[in-house]
Amino acid sequence: MRFYLYTILLFSLLCSCKSNFEQIRLSNNPQKILEESIKYYEKGDYLKAQTLMELILNQYRGTREGEELFFKYAYTHYKLGNYALAATYFTNFSATFTYSPYTEESDFMIAYSSYKQSPSYRLDQTPSVDAINGFQDFANKYPDSDRVSECNELIDELREKLELKAYQQGILYFNLKQYSAAVTAFTNLLTEFPESKHAEHARFLILKSAYDYAINSVYEKREIRLKEASLRYKEYITRNPGGKHAKQAREINQLIEEEFKNLIQ
Repeated sequence: MRFYLYTILLFSLLCSCKSNFEQIRLSNNPQKILEESIKYYEKGDYLKAQTLMELILNQYRGTREGEELFFKYAYTHYKLGNYALAATYFTNFSATFTYSPYTEESDFMIAYSSYKQSPSYRLDQTPSVDAINGFQDFANKYPDSDRVSECNELIDELREKLELKAYQQGILYFNLKQYSAAVTAFTNLLTEFPESKHAEHARFLILKSAYDYAINSVYEKREIRLKEASLRYKEYITRNPGGKHAKQAREINQLIEEEFKNLIQ
C-alpha cells in the first residue's frame, strides 16, 4: 500500500514538474523565461534550458542580458553533444560579443567543439584539422592564457592521429601492391611529420615499394625505375645506417644492382 501511494506521489510530482515547465514555456513572458532557463541551465538540465532559450533569443539580441544568454545557449549544444552546432554558436558569439568577458572561453570552445568531433584515425580528419587550426589561432590570440598549454597538448594529440592516418594510408597502398601510391603516401608522411616515430619504417617501405614497382614494370621503364629505387636506398641508408631494416635494405640494394647487370647483358 505504501509503495502504491509512493508511486502515485512520485508520478504526481513528475507531472507537476512537467506542468511547471510547460507553464513557463507558454507564458509569453520573456523575463520569466530567461530567469527560468538560466535556472535549468545551472541545474544541468540543458535540454529544457535550451528549449526555453530558443523562445527568447530574438527578444534579447543586442541587449545586456543577451550576452550571457547567447553564451550559455551555445554551451547547451555542447553539453548535449551537438558539437558542430556548438562550434557554430560559439563562433557567432565571439563575432558578436568581441569584448565580452566570455569571449576568450568562447574562442577556446570553438576549437574544443571541433576536437570533440575528431573521429577515429581511419575516418575523415577534417574536424581534427579544424581543431588544430582553432587551437593554434587561440594560442596566437591569447598567448598569456592559462589554456595555451592545454591547446598545445591537444594539438600534439591530434597531430599524432593525423600522423597515424598518413602512415596507415601508406601501409594500405603497400599491401594492395599499389607501389607508386605507397611511395607518395609515405613521402607525404615524412614531409608533414619529419620526426615521426614511423619514419624509419616509412623510408624502408618507400625503398621496398620503389623496388617492387621497378621489377614489375615493363622492360622499357625498368631501368629508370631501378635508378629511382637506388636513390631511395641511398636516402634510407644515409639516414638509418643502423636502422631496424638496414640489413633488408642492403639486400634489396644488391637485388637492384643485379637487375642493372641483367639489363646491360
